[in-house]
Amino acid sequence: MTEPVSTPVHPVRVLLADDQALLRSAFRVLVESEPDMTVVGEAADGAEAVELTRRLTPDVVLMDIRMPGTDGLAATRAICADPALSQVRVVMLTTFEVDEYVVESLRAGASGFLGKGAEPDELLNAIRVTRAGESLLSPAATKGLIARFLAQGEPGPVPDGGERGAGRLAALTGREREVLVQVAGGLSNDEIGERLTVSPLTVKTHVNRAMAKLGARDRAQLVVIAYESGLVRPRTE
Repeated sequence: MTEPVSTPVHPVRVLLADDQALLRSAFRVLVESEPDMTVVGEAADGAEAVELTRRLTPDVVLMDIRMPGTDGLAATRAICADPALSQVRVVMLTTFEVDEYVVESLRAGASGFLGKGAEPDELLNAIRVTRAGESLLSPAATKGLIARFLAQGEPGPVPDGGERGAGRLAALTGREREVLVQVAGGLSNDEIGERLTVSPLTVKTHVNRAMAKLGARDRAQLVVIAYESGLVRPRTE
């Protein structure tokens, strides 16, 4: 079950980045139909998206992956590498639900990935969830997208993640590592709490501490780190 997301006091400020004007218009109508959201700008390519993000500092950028000139991946890297934009969250959009660029999107610093064919409610919820600092991907989406591209299967703990992984994760406590393994499996805080017999609030504390220690922007980044560091690996049938 997806955890409820509280509505922010101020409207979520959204920047739209897509080379198709018709799609930008459709997204604008959808976003501005919600009382807790507002569109602060539109970009037709990646370079413009970066410039507008620096000037307008939106809360969430809906970024198309494929755009002429500077594409969405390059734009996302530039935004996420800028310390002044550390609070900005990027949601990558693509025409295809299953896209070969999912992993690259997350590695670039995106907070998540969504197909343009998603239902309106899914897109709006993604904006709210991302603004709240969570991964926009539901547990099912995490397993169906991140796990498919990173692991081709369910994650399992690795007894020895190697020198690189051990060094990267050295700051984590044993419990934080346990929680990270579960996060990599796409589980919610409630589900992790049930597995580890702790409260969801305790899980959230461990997740936040792990993000701080690993320099992760959100849960989506934790998933990438968990696989790339060797903490988890696919279980092949």
